[in-house]
Amino acid sequence: MSKKITAIKFIIFCCFFFNIVSSISQTNENVPFNNIVQHVSPKPISPIVFEDFSGNKVNSGDYSGKLVIVNFWATWCKPCKEEIPSLDNLSQNENFKNLVIFPVNIENINYEKTKKFFSNLNVKKLEIFFDPNLNFVKELKLRGVPTTVIINKTGKEFARIIGSIDFSNKKFLKWLSNYD
Repeated sequence: MSKKITAIKFIIFCCFFFNIVSSISQTNENVPFNNIVQHVSPKPISPIVFEDFSGNKVNSGDYSGKLVIVNFWATWCKPCKEEIPSLDNLSQNENFKNLVIFPVNIENINYEKTKKFFSNLNVKKLEIFFDPNLNFVKELKLRGVPTTVIINKTGKEFARIIGSIDFSNKKFLKWLSNYD
């Protein structure tokens, strides 16, 4: 009986997964990766308050006129570990004058662990942010990490990256430059 339930769950998961993947690739012909969902109409989002590494409040609404990338990650997430160095490279890219990047750790706040995580990855510019009340997770209905939400200059979500990507990929950079 247990094997039958497990098999049914696996089949449901596979159907769900392939449905998402196929819908992503069918609706996003101009994006550089299949796991980028670009909305036909940007979605309004409420300003969200989260914290920087020092515990200071940061309001996402204060970045109107900027292209904002909010990357959700965790120290236990292997794909996050693989993509954060390329996100750090993007943060240092001088071609993006209006870009603000918030890498938000979704775990319980642990300053030592997150600082060590960034140090081990040789992150040079990115700062660490936290969402202790999971305001972002709730507002943006996140399903897992890594997830990256890209917010246009008017404060609306226009794209979402489900899973990891190489933020230093030339096709991605060219696509993103259309919105900076």
